[in-house]
Amino acid sequence: MSFTAEALYQLLPAIYRIRDAEQGKPLEELLRVIAEQAAVVEENLELLYDDQFIETCAEWAAPYIGDLIGYRALHGVAPRISSPRADVANTIARRRRKGTAAMLEQLAWDVTGWRARVVEFFQLLGTTQYMNHVRPDNRLTPDLRDWESLERLGSPFESVAHTLDVRRIASGRGRYNIPNIGIFLWRLPAFPVTQSPATPVEEASMHRYRFNPLGIDAPLLTRPEPEDLITHLAEPVNVPAPIRRRVLHERRGNYYGSGKSLSIWINDSDTAWPPDAIDICDLSGNDSAGWAHEALPGRISIDPVLGRIAFPPSEPAPEQVRVSFHYGFSDAMGGGEYERAQAAPATFTVCQSPCLPPLAPQDAAPTHTSIRTALQDLPAEGGIVEIIDNGRYVETETLTIEAQPGHSAASVELRARTGRRPTIVLSGGLEIRGGPGSTVTLSGLLLAATAQPVATPSALVRVPNANDNTLRTLRVRHCTLVPGQALHPDGEPRRPGAPTLEVAIAGTTVEIERSIVGGLRIQPGSAAIIEGSIVDATEPSLIAYSGPGINSAGDGPGGALTLDDCTVVGRVFSEVLERVSNSILHARLPDDDADDPWPAPVWAERRQEGCLRFSFVPLGSLVPRRFRCQPDLAITAEIEKARQEAGGEIDPSARAAIVSRVTAEVVSHFTSDRYGHPGYAQLRQSCPLAIRTGAEDEAEMGAFRELYQHQREINLRVRLQEYLRFGLEAGIFYET
Repeated sequence: MSFTAEALYQLLPAIYRIRDAEQGKPLEELLRVIAEQAAVVEENLELLYDDQFIETCAEWAAPYIGDLIGYRALHGVAPRISSPRADVANTIARRRRKGTAAMLEQLAWDVTGWRARVVEFFQLLGTTQYMNHVRPDNRLTPDLRDWESLERLGSPFESVAHTLDVRRIASGRGRYNIPNIGIFLWRLPAFPVTQSPATPVEEASMHRYRFNPLGIDAPLLTRPEPEDLITHLAEPVNVPAPIRRRVLHERRGNYYGSGKSLSIWINDSDTAWPPDAIDICDLSGNDSAGWAHEALPGRISIDPVLGRIAFPPSEPAPEQVRVSFHYGFSDAMGGGEYERAQAAPATFTVCQSPCLPPLAPQDAAPTHTSIRTALQDLPAEGGIVEIIDNGRYVETETLTIEAQPGHSAASVELRARTGRRPTIVLSGGLEIRGGPGSTVTLSGLLLAATAQPVATPSALVRVPNANDNTLRTLRVRHCTLVPGQALHPDGEPRRPGAPTLEVAIAGTTVEIERSIVGGLRIQPGSAAIIEGSIVDATEPSLIAYSGPGINSAGDGPGGALTLDDCTVVGRVFSEVLERVSNSILHARLPDDDADDPWPAPVWAERRQEGCLRFSFVPLGSLVPRRFRCQPDLAITAEIEKARQEAGGEIDPSARAAIVSRVTAEVVSHFTSDRYGHPGYAQLRQSCPLAIRTGAEDEAEMGAFRELYQHQREINLRVRLQEYLRFGLEAGIFYET
């Protein structure tokens, strides 16, 4: 029953209720107090009952239920195990399927958040046929007519038999043996780009294009088919792997079309080009000399390995080509079709014509076709200009953002709508001006310079010292200011070391968050606060941070610098390093420039202030005090170890040898150091453990610290110990 005050009062004999009413109902008030406490006890009993089941228990009770079944807690870094509830609930079901390949694949997906493929290598061993168990598909020599088995050779999806490999799979070297299980992981997710204008090849006619909005060759990735519950082993369409030419040719229905991995729209058509009118071929070759093949009349040629498109040269070139595709990158950074917080509504929206649904839903804000006119129409107090498509906006003159000097609190924001990443190509750069207390924000944009060569490249984004410019704050959030300003088709920077952001006035605070930028030039007296970003001068010996107007030699420091979870490629010269935390400063002095005045690759003018902690800082840098930084920490540990072995102090030559050896070993290595490549700024697995686990929470240093990749691997190894069958051994292999 429900212990309410009314229910308890009605249980009393009528004579007591009559007498109670005559005396002002004190008994009813007493029962009301008793009922409140009874309700508390009743609710507590119901909660205790709910806490007996993992589906309904409180968060604090989940580990205790896990203890009853021997559950071991993991690092809650993957979305599926951020709370242990689901992991505990699935434990019994997994144990019933213990050791099966599909269960191990589901396990890897759950605890790491990465797409996985499990391979039982004993099935790929070449064996003598047993007549009572004939295996006709297990041939020692591959069928040269089977294109798919040859195409998949060496990949996790291969089916060709191999001879015995006696090396241990746990070391990452051996594979093909009876007890071996391979866990193949794809760490790079596939990020979409929807209905973006294809980039025409500049050296030729408008019959050749590239998918990438920056006009570079880049592989197209598979959009993984949704698969929450794994009931079969992963196929190529279930993982974000690069698309191969032969596979796309034979399986174009799995990859091409609206809502799939890639598609093409011609002119103003609202339907994608039909798949039966597309040829898949090798379009490699130099732009000026010509590509390897030409498209046939009435058809389109696609190269998914290079991300190229060719139209028939005998037919008129299309007026507009829009493409949808997927690219690979480590994390949601630098803008893209991922969720970004946008609270305030837009003052004006910008969209190129035509903009087809669902890219441009009806908005209350007026829509412009030009960024320039939308910025000019903003009211005096500022406002928000929002780009609502993935268009390519080419600005032939200097673009200006001005937070009106007459309004001290003026605020202007130029942003891309969440789920969009437009490309802005600047010929004269972007100039930003404002009055005292004014704020300008750039959000979700991809900014690049034109490909035409210039004698002295200026910064892409500039805060000039002109017209009483007193801008207070410049925020750059989820943007990409292309390192090198523009890229060659192979991804090499056109202007190595050229700055992408210059602040030529004092008193401005630059806040950079979750962005990719090139070199920075910040006036002394201003400050830069950078969080979760990549600052790339394109080479470690070029200047990543200094004062404005600095050429290759450099003669002035930049403003105060703060770095949290950042990867910086290039030299740094600052007034003061206020804080450098969990970051990588990948810098070195030029090898062949004897006239270079820099005494160190990282240089702070005032070293009594600031602190560097849990970061990689090149040896010989002139910086404030360091706390648990590399390679200093590794050098200290090795010297102490040598002292203990020697039983006392070691001689200077031995100390120098230790310093030289550790400095050569403890160095940051990246999968790729070129923006636009899928593995850009990603730490290699060969990178020393001191860097891959050197952050304050034992994650990796640098811009991708919050991915907790080392902890994800630990989670998987812990679970494999529980769920592998007796006698089996597993190895983890990273495909990306």
